[in-house]
Amino acid sequence: MGPGSCYLCVMHKGRLEAFSDGVIAIIITIMVLELKPPHGEQLSDLWVLWPKLLSYVISFAFVGIYWNNHHHLLQAARHVDGLVLWANLHLLFWLSIVPFVTDWMGESHLAAVPVAVYGATLNFCGAAFWLLTKALVRRHGADSTLAMAIGSDRKGLVSLVCYGASIPLAFVSTTISCALFVAVAVIWFVPDRRIERVMKEAEPH
Repeated sequence: MGPGSCYLCVMHKGRLEAFSDGVIAIIITIMVLELKPPHGEQLSDLWVLWPKLLSYVISFAFVGIYWNNHHHLLQAARHVDGLVLWANLHLLFWLSIVPFVTDWMGESHLAAVPVAVYGATLNFCGAAFWLLTKALVRRHGADSTLAMAIGSDRKGLVSLVCYGASIPLAFVSTTISCALFVAVAVIWFVPDRRIERVMKEAEPH
C-alpha cells in the first residue's frame, strides 16, 4: 500500500474527536498556567494584569468556540479519511499557537505587533477550520447532510474578514483590533443551530 493510498481509506471519526478534544484541553490548560498572580495582596493589584486577563478571556472564548463548532461539525460527519485527518491537524497546529500569541499580547500590554500577530493567528485558525469543513464535504459529497448543514458559512466568512482587517488596523489602533476580536466572539456566541436542525430533519421518523 503506497503512502498516498490513505487518502482513499474510510476511517472512524472517534479517534479524531478524542485526539482533538485532548489537544484543545491542553491548549486551554497552557493558557491559564501563563496567568501569574500579582505580587500585592489587594484587589487593586489585579489591575496591572488587565492586559493579560483580557487576552486570556478573548482566547479562552475563541478556543471554546472552535471546540464547540468542531464538535458539531464532527457530529454531522459519518467518517473521515486521510485528507480530513491532515486538515484537522492543520487546525490544531494553529490553535496550539494561540497560548503563545495570547501571552505575548498580554505581556506587551496590547502593543501593535503582538496584536497584529494575534489577529493573523486567528485568521489562520479560521482558514484552517474552513479547510476542514471543505475536506469533510469532499468526503461526504456536496449533496450530503453535512454539506447542507454547513451551507454558505456566512459566519465563517465574516470572521475571516474581521480577522484580516484586525491585522493592519492594529498599527492604527489596537483598541479597534481588539473590538473586532470581541465582535467575532459575540457573533459566534449566538447559537448556530444549522447542523442540529439539518441533522434532526434527516432523522427517520
